[in-house]
Amino acid sequence: MTLCKALLAQLLGLLIAIGINPLLPLYYSSWVTLLILQSSCAMLSSTLLQQPRWWLVIHLLFLPSAAALLSLQLAAHWYLLILVVLILVFWGTVIGDVPLFLSSNPVVDTVSQLITQESAQYFAELGAGIGTVTVPLAKQHPQLIINAWERAPIPWVINIWRSRHYANSHCYRNSLWSCDFSQYDVIFAFLSPAIMPELGAKLKTAMKPGSLLVSSSFAIPDWQPEAIKQLNDMAKTQLYCYRIA
Repeated sequence: MTLCKALLAQLLGLLIAIGINPLLPLYYSSWVTLLILQSSCAMLSSTLLQQPRWWLVIHLLFLPSAAALLSLQLAAHWYLLILVVLILVFWGTVIGDVPLFLSSNPVVDTVSQLITQESAQYFAELGAGIGTVTVPLAKQHPQLIINAWERAPIPWVINIWRSRHYANSHCYRNSLWSCDFSQYDVIFAFLSPAIMPELGAKLKTAMKPGSLLVSSSFAIPDWQPEAIKQLNDMAKTQLYCYRIA
């Protein structure tokens, strides 16, 4: 559904731009103007289709980037290779509603403090990406068992490579919906507002009583956080801490 909406937004943007371009004064009518119109209209269509915010950037850059690549006159196989790499990196965005987010050092430091406060023995990150959280935690807490869950193939491989020196960190390429969460003391997630209601419904019964769920940036609807950690990083990240009853 997400990919269909993205394709529809691009198509609508192109049709609107083609319709508007001939109506402009002659000195404004050009390929550059058409690209600007298409990108702007695709962003507007994406908003009307209620796509998540990060799709706005994708729609803004998609056609101009394609035009720039065409101007380089690369061999055809390079375009295919670029497409495959992008799909493998942004797998969660292509097949669902979870983009690739990278957490900051203040996020890692705060999660590390929570792990210490909870005397946690088992930790999991849902949507671990390239290991910006799990790798430093594996180094800081050698006795902590860490499970990183990531579906996107290339970030998963990078995570495995970065974790190769830490026996306490394990990377799994699997859907979070099929995982057993009953063993973890602390679970960290930096996912997407689109799936938070479903995630909350699953973890409410899947996590053991007394365990801690930490959600970066996105609150779970109708859940009351035990605490909200306001961080002083560039994104002004908020960590929502939920105690499982």
